[in-house]
Amino acid sequence: MPPMPSVLPDDVLLARLVAFDTTSDRSNLDLVAFIADYLDRPGLDVSTHHSAAGDKATLVVRTGPAPTDERDGLVLNGHLDTVPADEPEWTGNPFTLRTIDDRLVARGACDMKGFDAIAVNVMAATDPDRLASPLALILTYDEEVGSLGAQAFIATADVESFPRAVLIGEPTSLRAVRMHKGHLKMRITTHGRSAHSGSPHLGHNAVHDMIPVLAALDELRRAFEGERVETSAFFPDVPNPLLGVMRIRGGTALNVIPDRCVVEVGIRLLPGQASDATIARVRCAVEDAGAPAEVEIINDNPPMLLDEASSVHRTLCGVLDQSTTRGVSFSSDAGWLARAGFECVLCGPGSITVAHRPDEFVPRDEMSRARTIVERLVEQCCGHAERT
Repeated sequence: MPPMPSVLPDDVLLARLVAFDTTSDRSNLDLVAFIADYLDRPGLDVSTHHSAAGDKATLVVRTGPAPTDERDGLVLNGHLDTVPADEPEWTGNPFTLRTIDDRLVARGACDMKGFDAIAVNVMAATDPDRLASPLALILTYDEEVGSLGAQAFIATADVESFPRAVLIGEPTSLRAVRMHKGHLKMRITTHGRSAHSGSPHLGHNAVHDMIPVLAALDELRRAFEGERVETSAFFPDVPNPLLGVMRIRGGTALNVIPDRCVVEVGIRLLPGQASDATIARVRCAVEDAGAPAEVEIINDNPPMLLDEASSVHRTLCGVLDQSTTRGVSFSSDAGWLARAGFECVLCGPGSITVAHRPDEFVPRDEMSRARTIVERLVEQCCGHAERT
């Protein structure tokens, strides 16, 4: 057998990953090809699941014994896309990894290419012959815009052939998280008729029609603030479902009656809440406002709630010596993966408080600790993971 290709240090691999600009509005195929080539090693089965447009792909890597009906083993999951890096406050090139004090700085270093580098290297360094159960890696696209890659993956892949337990390396400061909020996005449109503003009787102002709709949405927002569910206690900062009007567009010029007005709403639902009931409440509020309006679903990224007694959660908490349940207010691929029957737990290096911001960073020491945590979890779920 030829010698195994070398494995780069995690920070060196991270530098390679962040150099690819995989902002969600761009293709990720070059990065997928790079990782696929890097993991072209004996015992690793590498495949890709392309988007309908063909410009993006989810990378899937599998190793170890064949899956069993019990679906034992472990899946490592991350996403390859990032938010834009257009802020002027960046102190350097966002796509060049820099070290500032003990921080590894770049767009995506925290959310979440730091974990991606670790997961890729763990796969590269694992001896398949020493695994008692399967190990898989799933790296998705377009998580930042609604987990589109995860949705496509579960719609086309044979999910029953993968291990049930999933570690998702979202930035949690290396704490195990078994629940997170969802993100329901809706669009409301009113239609009018354009005319010269000097002759308003010849037109119909769509922006004016939206005013009572906005008032109804604000009333619903205030109603949400007083509501609590069983999981509210795990979100003390914002224990209620949250409705926000996030974007308004209407009109083309100050001397033209607007013929269209669009409002986009974001709703953060708590774990255990179903989106259908909330969608119905929004539709009812808009209808009661009295102005004809269209209501559309842009994206429904569901909350995630994992049983505290689940094996992967208990095992990870044991590795971390963690005894408390934690929740986070952001969403992830876990919402859709859980709908497909996976048991997902979040744990990764970095803090969500620095993600999506200029000079995003992941602490170097958390990268080192995360590598050890992932290796230990792989060992306990699959057998023995070989370190480099």
